[in-house]
Amino acid sequence: MSEQNRQWVLAKRPVGMVEEGDFELVTTPVPTPAEGQILVRNRVLAFEPAMRGWIDDKPNYMPPVPIGGVMRGMSAGEVIASNLSGVEVGDVVTGMGGWQEYVLGDAGMRKVPTGVDPKLALSVLGMTGITAYFGLLEIGQPVEGNTVVISGAAGATGSVVGQIAKLKGCRVVGIAGGAEKCGWLTDEAHFDAAIDYKSEDVGERLDALCPAGIDVFFDNVGGPILDEGLARIARGARVVICGSISGYNAEQQQPGPRNYYNIVQKRARMQGFVVLDFLGRAAEAIAELAPWVADGSIAWKSDVQHGFENAPKTLLRLYSGANFGKQLLEI
Repeated sequence: MSEQNRQWVLAKRPVGMVEEGDFELVTTPVPTPAEGQILVRNRVLAFEPAMRGWIDDKPNYMPPVPIGGVMRGMSAGEVIASNLSGVEVGDVVTGMGGWQEYVLGDAGMRKVPTGVDPKLALSVLGMTGITAYFGLLEIGQPVEGNTVVISGAAGATGSVVGQIAKLKGCRVVGIAGGAEKCGWLTDEAHFDAAIDYKSEDVGERLDALCPAGIDVFFDNVGGPILDEGLARIARGARVVICGSISGYNAEQQQPGPRNYYNIVQKRARMQGFVVLDFLGRAAEAIAELAPWVADGSIAWKSDVQHGFENAPKTLLRLYSGANFGKQLLEI
């Protein structure tokens, strides 16, 4: 095969805010699949806030991307050569394909059912949906009638968390940035209320909207927003730590929450989780999520950028708050 494989590799480790110059565009030969492998032409790349942690040379739940290594990330693409039983040329698959145009895959890649939009398979019916499903139901353990508050609620994970909570009979309040995002949460995702942290006092709004306290606080943000939530948890509350995007690009470690002692006073529980721990049960989540998406019970939104050359720019959208919904890039 005469074509070349363009790849974005990690050129240097960022200090503070990640920059486009932390990545380098290189060209390598297109690989040839060995026995048990497939060759995939990537079509769509997915972006997660957690990627910032993957490029730090610090302890993490995944090994850091090495300098010179292809940037890690989920992708969806078309199989163009197959030496793997059960996978045919023309199949669409998803997996950790990384920022490259061609990727060697194996049995660990998941086939996308015929007729399913690959962008959907990278969002609510992929890692995003699995994160929301198990983070809320296994860690948050909502009960019908509970008040559930989500930070980063207009993001890919937060928006699905809130809609699952509504389907389970909870009252849902989202915290997001900007009138457009807040309007989408109440009008399309059917949240009971939304707080615009850019123009409203989050603490005052939580007092007004959650007079009996917060039963489940699903946090994607950390920092002052987490503090406001902890100050208003109900007795026996569950605080789910999914992410902390407010501190991912900080040059120094951020201070912990001031209101953590309220966990003792309210006999509450605060627990972090990583979706990788639940991948063995992914089919369980997809089996419940897919009908909700099909019948319109769960609305989903993607923010699609275009052009492989724009991969670093697309990642930066997550940390400026420019994205609205699941951040994707069509190659």
